[in-house]
Amino acid sequence: MAESESLHLSIGVLGISGGSLLLLVNNYASSPDEPVITNTALGVLLLIFAALLAYSGVRRSQSHNVLFGSLCLTVSALWCGSGLVHILAGENIINSSRGLRDAMVPGLAAFTLALLAICIVAILCHEVVLSFIALSICLACAHQIAGLADSAFGQAATAVCYLMVCFVGAYFGSGRLLSYITQRKIQLPGTFNKDSMKPIQIQEVNDIVTVGVIMNLLSASVLACPLLGVVPKLFSGHVPWLWTAGVFQLGVCVKSYRSMDTLAATFYGFTSILRFTEGYTALVVHFTNQVPYSPVPFPVVFSVLFFILALFNLQGGFVNTIYQLFFVAYCIAIASEPQSFFQRGTQGVQAAIFVASAFVLFITLYNMASSNKIPTGAGFLKNLLARSNRFVLQTNSKDLHAPYLGYSKYADAEVLGHGCSVLAAFSITASFSSGNPLAILILPWAVVSGGVLHLICGSVAFARGKTLESSTFILYGIMWTVWGLTRFGGLYGDVRGLHLAVGIISFMLFNVLVTAGALFLNKAWFIYTFTFQLILISFLLDAVGALPYGYDIGVTIILGLVSFYMFLASIFNCTFKSPQMPFGDPFIKLSGFGGGKDSCPHLPARKSSSVQQIAEIMKNGGICGMPTDTVYVLVAACNRPQAVEKAYKVKKQAKERPMSLWISSIKQLEPVRDQISPLLWDFMEAAWPSSISLVIARAPWMEFFGLGDSSKYIGTPQSIAIRNPDCTVATHLINAVCVVIFAKKKKKKSCLS
Repeated sequence: MAESESLHLSIGVLGISGGSLLLLVNNYASSPDEPVITNTALGVLLLIFAALLAYSGVRRSQSHNVLFGSLCLTVSALWCGSGLVHILAGENIINSSRGLRDAMVPGLAAFTLALLAICIVAILCHEVVLSFIALSICLACAHQIAGLADSAFGQAATAVCYLMVCFVGAYFGSGRLLSYITQRKIQLPGTFNKDSMKPIQIQEVNDIVTVGVIMNLLSASVLACPLLGVVPKLFSGHVPWLWTAGVFQLGVCVKSYRSMDTLAATFYGFTSILRFTEGYTALVVHFTNQVPYSPVPFPVVFSVLFFILALFNLQGGFVNTIYQLFFVAYCIAIASEPQSFFQRGTQGVQAAIFVASAFVLFITLYNMASSNKIPTGAGFLKNLLARSNRFVLQTNSKDLHAPYLGYSKYADAEVLGHGCSVLAAFSITASFSSGNPLAILILPWAVVSGGVLHLICGSVAFARGKTLESSTFILYGIMWTVWGLTRFGGLYGDVRGLHLAVGIISFMLFNVLVTAGALFLNKAWFIYTFTFQLILISFLLDAVGALPYGYDIGVTIILGLVSFYMFLASIFNCTFKSPQMPFGDPFIKLSGFGGGKDSCPHLPARKSSSVQQIAEIMKNGGICGMPTDTVYVLVAACNRPQAVEKAYKVKKQAKERPMSLWISSIKQLEPVRDQISPLLWDFMEAAWPSSISLVIARAPWMEFFGLGDSSKYIGTPQSIAIRNPDCTVATHLINAVCVVIFAKKKKKKSCLS
């Protein structure tokens, strides 16, 4: 892992050095009238370096210094946004140097502050190289802002800053790469320190959230600059920054699921909706010269969801809760002002979010990178609830998000999925005339929340093995995307007819299958899928021009309320172990299907409490599947004859692969030692515990284990295999109950006749 980590660091630092060389040449050799690299070419090259840095930042493991990943992804977002702005300028969408200045300044200001925070934390953590690179790029951004006003001063100073990054980055990156290639036989002085030679330890921390905070800082800077008079107004030149922030926050959302942080994933999924909507609004103004009207229901519901999310984030500390309350105020400001992002109230809240994001960024970075911590009140809620027996918090471990039968690298995404269903439902409650559909702000709310994020939640659910849930989210995501673009994107027009209804009918048929499958899941999911069928009926009636007045609004409100309950229940149940908000039992239970969580618990083998729980089940006649030192096996207590018979009947190949008897220690055979030959006893003492199974003749000693009539199911009529496994879990379980075990799948077997 250390070698892979060194490679990713080398790629990242060399990528920063290469991009800096590009900007160095462009700033040093260009004149105000004739740039040495055209804007379009410069933008494309910056996007290539941004992709390389994003790869390096994302591919780094959780064990490495959090500052390196934050630096790589921050510079990647900087060059991605500025590259897109340069492409717009090269294609004459931004027509003048004044327009380029107004487009670049808000983004550069945000990244100047973000890189300064990374630099300060790196200095405090004694990361000399990273602090130097962060400071140099920070100064380059500041000088670039000055250069947009006075090219004679700013371009030369920017070039000097990038020159320093080139020298340091090239030396450090090539040194680490050379060390990787030669397997540390050649190490340039200063490229390694003592800490880098220590064994890497995995950190259970969601270090990607710092990038999400920086993206909030970026969008807040873009929205607050018009209020402060830095730029005249929000316009199309700001869209690259806003949509870059949205894309990166979607990435933060997915990576947070990989870090098993459901609340952070939900928060940054929600904020990405705001980023795309802010950029969409600027685009609408560019193409129509009309500021779209923001309907009230959606931002009001959005503020409620943010408020609930902020309350449940109390378990992470007061800082996160207070920070997320700013977004509650932001959504209320959007609802209270019809032109939302272009009005001073909304921009004023974004100015407050800019300041709050700067503080949260520094606190989060420092607490993740340093052994010392800034108090955030992280344990307050846990200590408060410890005094109460009514509310018990879930243990913060990967087992909380483990699928029912299996393993997944992702946390459960149902909180975000149901929250987006609420937003998508209430986004289409606003009615509009047959005029310009872009005049009302509905399209991004419906497409991003109902479409894009539903597809992400469906993909995460699929990775977790949730077939029905993933199919549902993906199907609904496609439907919201198609309907949103068609109905609210200007593609629908006044056309009505059967040809539009055919596609909706196909979605209805698919949803009938999903609804039928939900009968076997639980009542809440069935009601959710059935209510969406009513939504599809309203789409169909609208397509053929037969929609009754008020029907569409009524069913969307019902879907929103059902989805809100599932959102609340999902976030409550992933936070509290008890009590739990009910989803209801399945309407239909079949033998071997449905209700399995109650009759067949799935427990982690590495916990002693799990072994004790399984032992109690086996003492009551149950059987269990478990891992051992060789294969996965099915076990039953040998002193429970009915359980042995049940295990025999469950195993389809019991006759070809007979069941065997397992013990935890040879001492368990001491009472019947006189019935075993001394030679065989000596071999047992020498060979066990191990993977060796001894096949011996059947004898009266088997009655000692209480098998009774069930002994006929073990071994063959002439012999029986006995083994003492070299497995902690197996021996602990055997100590609790004498067990009969047979392998579900044979790998290797050593026998002695």
